[in-house]
Amino acid sequence: MLKLPHRRQFLHLAASAAALPAVPHVARAQAYPTRPVRVIVGFPPGGVSDLYARLIAQWLSERLGQQFIVENRTGAGGSLATE
Repeated sequence: MLKLPHRRQFLHLAASAAALPAVPHVARAQAYPTRPVRVIVGFPPGGVSDLYARLIAQWLSERLGQQFIVENRTGAGGSLATE
């Protein structure tokens, strides 16, 4: 029979590992997002990218119950939107 030198520590670790799946049910995250979300598009309004961004923002608003605002920032080869 194999004797473990730290049997008590091993049993504590095993009990902790068995209790881990119950921990996420106790801790709850805050509702996300807590304020309006801005979606920044680096292309001019009325284009395909703007249309997709507005459709996705509308879908996310309905799904998450939070306001999504699409903001177009054109110019400087997309550097302004990246900023």
